[in-house]
Amino acid sequence: MTLKSLHLILAILLVTLIYFSNPEQLTAQDQNTYRVETRDGNLFTGTLVMEDDETVVLRVEGVGEISISRSNIRRMVLLDHRRLKDGVYWHDNPQATRYFFAPNAIGLGKGKGYYQNTWILFNNVNYGISDNFSLGGGIVPLFLFGVSASPVWILPKVTIPVSDDMFHLGAGAMIGGLVGSTTEGLGLFYGVGTLGNRDKNLTIGLGYGYAGSEISRTPLINISGMIRTGRRFYLLSENYFITEAGVSGIVSVGARWTSENIAVDFGLFRPLEDAGGLIGVPWLGITIPFGNR
Repeated sequence: MTLKSLHLILAILLVTLIYFSNPEQLTAQDQNTYRVETRDGNLFTGTLVMEDDETVVLRVEGVGEISISRSNIRRMVLLDHRRLKDGVYWHDNPQATRYFFAPNAIGLGKGKGYYQNTWILFNNVNYGISDNFSLGGGIVPLFLFGVSASPVWILPKVTIPVSDDMFHLGAGAMIGGLVGSTTEGLGLFYGVGTLGNRDKNLTIGLGYGYAGSEISRTPLINISGMIRTGRRFYLLSENYFITEAGVSGIVSVGARWTSENIAVDFGLFRPLEDAGGLIGVPWLGITIPFGNR
């Protein structure tokens, strides 16, 4: 990668930062909108007309007023009006705190968690201890295939919202090792800054790897971003750069399909150096949220 190419990347990032400084919001509508899940499996989103001890009446777009018995309501939730667009509810991003794998500085939230699996073998779980601290861990269970050592890791992360949910700072670590091996531990300490919200953001981070008692002197630079393109789709990019003896690294592009209960990521990773005709290495992962939602 040439210096000219690096300058081009930085120029693109500068334009992106200006764009993200005034992010587009979902259309604000009636703030008295509820989502009601009934015990017989129906789901209604509408404006609350009236309620008493026995009945809830909603005005549902395209349907009109409907009356629901209290005894038939499993869950009734007041919706964030910013997540309504043209009368349709846009669910939260089930994986708002990470890209393909790299973390951003947005907090997971107290009582919220997710399980992430990539290519079946890569397993990762994270849980929000508080709104600003999460703890996770993961494993590649190679012991299932008779391999004596299996990689494991712990993922603590602290986040600080700086400016009205539009700018966040964070720090954390990936503390790893090999179960069944006497090899010294290895991992990464990092700091990140994220501009944007849970649906559209840009993250720049620095990480320092370690192995045993040795810590790298050259940082690993991470530049990642996501943008929501529709109710269920996001575009993702996760990129790593090392500036020792020139610039090398890995770049990626991909997408995320989501529902309220699952996210599916698919993308392509490619080294900056000559890969001998290799177009890229595919990424396929799923995320399943759990806990408070």
